[in-house]
Parts: sequence; C-alpha cells; structure tokens
Amino acid sequence: MERISLDRTALRALDEYCEYTRIVGEDDGGTLFTPQQYEEYKRRVVPGRLHNRLYVSYGVPGGPDCKLIGPETPCFCTHRYKQHQTELEQLPAQRPLELACRVRGCSCSRYQYVPHTGSRPVRCSCKHLPEEHQASGGHHCSRCLCRGFHSPSACGCGRPYSAHRTLVESGEERQARGAPVGRAVPYQAMGGLTGFSSLMDGYLRLDPSGAGLTQSTRESPAQQPQESK
Repeated sequence: MERISLDRTALRALDEYCEYTRIVGEDDGGTLFTPQQYEEYKRRVVPGRLHNRLYVSYGVPGGPDCKLIGPETPCFCTHRYKQHQTELEQLPAQRPLELACRVRGCSCSRYQYVPHTGSRPVRCSCKHLPEEHQASGGHHCSRCLCRGFHSPSACGCGRPYSAHRTLVESGEERQARGAPVGRAVPYQAMGGLTGFSSLMDGYLRLDPSGAGLTQSTRESPAQQPQESK
C-alpha cells in the first residue's frame, strides 16, 4: 500500500479547504472564491446564519428527537438537506416552515426526512420505495394506485413512523420545548446537529442533546452526592 505523506503546510491548507467548504458549500458555483470574496461572503452571510439558524429534527410531537438532520441527510425527494433552502434572512411568522429544494427541476416544496433501516429507506405499505412516489403534494405512487406514502414500519423508539413528523424550528422555539441548541457555528446547513452523538438515532444517544456528556454525568457514583437514607 502506498503511503501519502503531507507536511504541515499541506495539512494546514487541507484544514482551511475543509473549513471553506463547510462555510460556503455550493454558494461559490463550483469556482473557489478569492480571499477577498471569501471574506466578503463571511461578512455578509455568517451573522445572519448565527442569528437565524434553523433546527431540523424528526420525531413524535411532544417526544424526544429520533433523528437530528444534518447537511447530508436525504429528503423524500432524494436530495440532501444542504441542497434545500436552509437559510432565511428573516423567519416568517407562519408555521410550519417549509424549506424548498434548490435543485433545478425538483418539485419538492419542503424538506421531509424519510426514515431508514440500516442504509436503506423504509418502504411504503404499497411495497414501493420513496423515490417511486411523487416528491411533492400527497406523495402519490408512480407504480400503483397508492395515494400517499405510509410506512407500516416502527422506529427504534417503538412508535410507528406514521406518528413521526419532520420539524423545522428556530433556536428560541427549540429551547422553549426544552431541546438543546448547541454552540453557535458559522457552518452551512447544520440543521439539528449539536455534537458528535447527535449523528446517532435518538434512542441510542446517552444524552438528549447530542452534545456529549455533561460534567454532572461524567462524575462517577463515588463523586456524586449521596442521598440521605
């Protein structure tokens, strides 16, 4: 096996490029910004991104988040979350918030997560896959007379997928229902991600936030105050 060795200058350039792609995404149209354009982009875009971040999650209303949506999480239309309208200069008053797909020719008008079992999306009760249904409207099946996508499968939380919803909310709305928002970051299309463990399904996380264990949960039983008997 051939080994590739990079010096510190190359490693620093690689880190800077990864940072660039996480901030800019596809907004440069495939041509890298000049340093001046990059700084202007950050000056213009990042403040609003920090202030009006949209948090996207999937779960049963009133329950914990079963899935936190990230940049690469696919929508019912098969396109990624980062390919949808993930940023708004001003948050509208009406709810639910709808994030249309930006891919040319796609009719998807709102981001909608499709649950997976392993690496494969769940099938509809008509036995057909999500991509065999319409991306918008009532998700009618193109292969049969099915009038909408409904999966008979159950989530790891024990509730049927039919009871789950994709939720798009502001940071204030998320905090109001007792859910964490994580640290403010300048990156594009972060959705509901607040830490490394938020990449896991909700029932597998050791804490509700996805931000890792808190100081109190890291303490051993011997360090924690003992209840009086």
